[in-house]
Amino acid sequence: MRQSGTVKFYNAQKGYGFITPDDGGKDVFVHVTAVERAGIPNLDEGARISFETEPDKRGKGPKAVNLQYS
Repeated sequence: MRQSGTVKFYNAQKGYGFITPDDGGKDVFVHVTAVERAGIPNLDEGARISFETEPDKRGKGPKAVNLQYS
């Protein structure tokens, strides 16, 4: 299911960040691989973005995938 949110934090050098979903849920982790797959050069803090979530392989909660600027 597609969600929308705002980029809360993204550190390109560390390769991760967080998106605050519009529905008010917990912040969603986003990894640099998802950003690269989407062809986005960099996630800017405060940018509007839509995404889907999938479970993290390490069991740390959902992570954002299939990113698109809104």
